[in-house]
Amino acid sequence: MPSSTWESPLTALPDASNKTYDFVGIGLGPFNLGLACLTEPIAELDGVFLDSKPDFEWHAGMFLDGAHLQTPFMSDLVTLADPTSPYSFLNYLKEKGRLYPFYIRENFYPLRVEYDDYCRWAANRLTNVRFGTTVTEVTYEDKVYVVRTEAGDIFRARHLVLGTGTPPYLPEAVAGLGGDFIHNSRYMQHKAKLQAKESITLVGSGQSAAEIYYDLLAEIDVHGYELNWVTRSPRFFPLEYTKLTLEMTSPEYIDYFHALPEQTRYRLTAEQKGLFKGIDGDLVNEIFDLLYQKKVGGPVPTRLLTNSSLNDVTYRDGVYELGLRQEEQEKDYTLRSQGLVLATGYKYAEPEFLKPVHERLRYDSRGNFDIARNYSIDTTGRGVFLQNAGVHAHSITSPDLGMGAYRNSYIIRELLGTEYYPVEQTIAFQEFAV
Repeated sequence: MPSSTWESPLTALPDASNKTYDFVGIGLGPFNLGLACLTEPIAELDGVFLDSKPDFEWHAGMFLDGAHLQTPFMSDLVTLADPTSPYSFLNYLKEKGRLYPFYIRENFYPLRVEYDDYCRWAANRLTNVRFGTTVTEVTYEDKVYVVRTEAGDIFRARHLVLGTGTPPYLPEAVAGLGGDFIHNSRYMQHKAKLQAKESITLVGSGQSAAEIYYDLLAEIDVHGYELNWVTRSPRFFPLEYTKLTLEMTSPEYIDYFHALPEQTRYRLTAEQKGLFKGIDGDLVNEIFDLLYQKKVGGPVPTRLLTNSSLNDVTYRDGVYELGLRQEEQEKDYTLRSQGLVLATGYKYAEPEFLKPVHERLRYDSRGNFDIARNYSIDTTGRGVFLQNAGVHAHSITSPDLGMGAYRNSYIIRELLGTEYYPVEQTIAFQEFAV
């Protein structure tokens, strides 16, 4: 794996303040990294990607042994837009000498740590990315966007592509809370410290929560802690992954969903969480089997608490006291724990650097970006594009890795004014609209 001190070749380029790029990409998660891979060979597009981190990083705090993606390897950075791209996952495996072992493994789902290494490999090959570059302000001057950085660099561009991602979300109940509680995004770095405690409580019900619970349960008799898993959901929902459901990650469903009234889209967003925030069905079964196995030797000091919302938390003398409410019974109760892990997901926050161009951006009635079908969020309809953070406009396709190449093909078409990578129009057997 490349060192975190690696620098893109672009860091050695001269000051770009007098140059006008076709676009500047801000933030370099998998979606903008995919755009960087797909645009680099296009001679008609001149773009640059900026990221504040010293190197590519993707959920390093969740590199649990055996943890894998919930989408197949074809949902890599480029394949579904350009299967011949040198930045494909299969080419990565070939260059790493692991193509045949992956073939023999007969598992379409890359390991999470493997996917991160693949993204690092791709970033190392690119010449259009600059890590260690923190954007502080974006203004609009002389009909171009002016991007200023912490180091004083200036980048001018006719378009922006925002890929700053979704930061960890912490519920209001822990605002100002002391102690050493953690969000699941930092689990691996704090695992040993957690396991030294007498009790650990995990709050959340998605894939990350399930992976952490299984990991801690596997070693519960080694360390001797009590382990609680709390969720406000009525049950531990499996991710719905049937093939006709997967057709909802299609161009047709985006067309259908985006054309619905705003109020309907928000209602569906809440109802569809089980389609992209559920737990892998095999993992649900593995957790049950592990519980069964552990209990053969006697009682297991663990509790799984459903229908329980977290209303308040206090911290005193190394102990958290969680104020919980059983929603169906409408009863309040408390739970005490030395360790606290919040697997409470991620939530988009509009970057502060966009404030100077606020009037050029579109917002819906709830204050979120009003994202057009072509993924633009500016008043011209083709100046500023948004990666991810669009479930309320583009449904479950927004965070889906498999739809990243499709969205990037769409954005590239908007940037060029012509289609470079074929943009699929119809792939589903279903008809979503009348």
